[in-house]
Amino acid sequence: MTQAAHALFEEVCQYVRQSSLLASVGSLLEWDERTKMPAAQAEYRAEQATLISGMVHQRWTDDKFVAQVSEVAAGPLASNGDDETAVTIRRLKRVIDKKIKLPRSLVEELARTASLGQSAWELARRENDYARFKPFFSRTYELKRQQAEALGYKHSPYDALLDDYEPEELTGNVARVLADLREQLVPLVAAIRSSGREPDTTLLAREYPVDVQEAFGTEAAAAIGFDFLRGRLDVTAHPFCATLGPHDCRITTRYDNRFFNAAFFGILHEAGHGIYEQGLPPDRFGMPLGEAISLGIHESQSRLWENLVGRSRAFWQHFFPTAQKRFPVALGNASLDSFYFAINDVRPSLIRVEADEATYNLHILIRFEMEQALLSGDLTADDAPGAWNEKYRQYLGIAPATNADGIMQDVHWSAGLVGYFPTYTLGNLYASQLFETADVELGGLHAMFACGEFQPLRDWLREKIHRHGQRYSASELVKRVTGSQLSSEPLLRHLRGKYGEVYGI
Repeated sequence: MTQAAHALFEEVCQYVRQSSLLASVGSLLEWDERTKMPAAQAEYRAEQATLISGMVHQRWTDDKFVAQVSEVAAGPLASNGDDETAVTIRRLKRVIDKKIKLPRSLVEELARTASLGQSAWELARRENDYARFKPFFSRTYELKRQQAEALGYKHSPYDALLDDYEPEELTGNVARVLADLREQLVPLVAAIRSSGREPDTTLLAREYPVDVQEAFGTEAAAAIGFDFLRGRLDVTAHPFCATLGPHDCRITTRYDNRFFNAAFFGILHEAGHGIYEQGLPPDRFGMPLGEAISLGIHESQSRLWENLVGRSRAFWQHFFPTAQKRFPVALGNASLDSFYFAINDVRPSLIRVEADEATYNLHILIRFEMEQALLSGDLTADDAPGAWNEKYRQYLGIAPATNADGIMQDVHWSAGLVGYFPTYTLGNLYASQLFETADVELGGLHAMFACGEFQPLRDWLREKIHRHGQRYSASELVKRVTGSQLSSEPLLRHLRGKYGEVYGI
């Protein structure tokens, strides 16, 4: 009996690996669309993406495969706690239980709309033409309502979509976390803004040649642990990280030769995602133990390297002399203190990916609230730009002059990624909690950073987070590593400590 069960389990695993192989082809098409594809190819690429998505969905919902997974899930192999086989079976069963609720026609239409929508978004944003993007925006939310109803939900339609990115998380819990953070962050930002201290941010807007930015960003990404033998860096309209195979992780950024932060911290952020992907067991690629457990944990890795490492004084004690050599005109006469203050400037801003650590989560709150309203139908695509602007006035005291810097600034809605945004804040919370624990266990991270030693932290994360894949849920993983449930206090301690020193508050 046990031998037959193991044989059936191996058959299931082989089938899943083949499905993942096919899905990776779709990921390659998407990476190409967002980096290299000629604009005229958009409609045909949409048909390619639709075909691949439909084929993958068909494999996951195949009657024989579903029956096989159900059989092993009901057997003894699935009940052995954290054993690899048991975890794999339970995770596969969870995925299948969701996928069989979705009609193939809906999956294909979601893929087609996302492909066409991203192409339309890129052009519309470049030309500040919301009317060009609006039909795809509206259609995306129409399809997402259908998806939520097909999947079912406990309390809110948003629960069904959030679960795709943060399994087992609920809208109400995220809403409480964001509300609590807002109560703490608003007075902190107010104290900073009234401190009387202002950095000279003009030094970040000097001439930074793109080719030098690329070389410097590549050097920094490699130093913190991104393996360029198993990855590459390219240019896109909105930075992202894509994994196309067990040894093929691709990160992207966008350059502005008159603004240092955009590309450099974008590279660190995406490299953080990539380091996580490269730390997953390559021999488990496509299987639950070879995949990230949640986007919140994934974002914890990117935000940790971008902010807790990359915006620290210790990081720049090591890298600033190199930056001065790379950019002698822009930084030759600048001091470490002035540069560090400039990259940690706190002020309400329009662009989420360029926001400072103190105001960043307010950008997420705006998107989180708008997604729920758009999904419920309380807000329409016609009214979305005005609602966006009003929320920016309410939470940040500013409003965009154009839709390109407003409702169209993020790629997520064009790609159908509704429910993704809250994971950025969860990532910030997880990152701070993990960093505090690593700092204690490794004996002082900032002293290491100042000496250019980043491998101890990368190895700690690989051991504590990456290698487990989906063995534990996000909450279980954080509790196992830190000894505590998710808490906002580590993030708030970090922000108050850092900005208290920088701004004298």
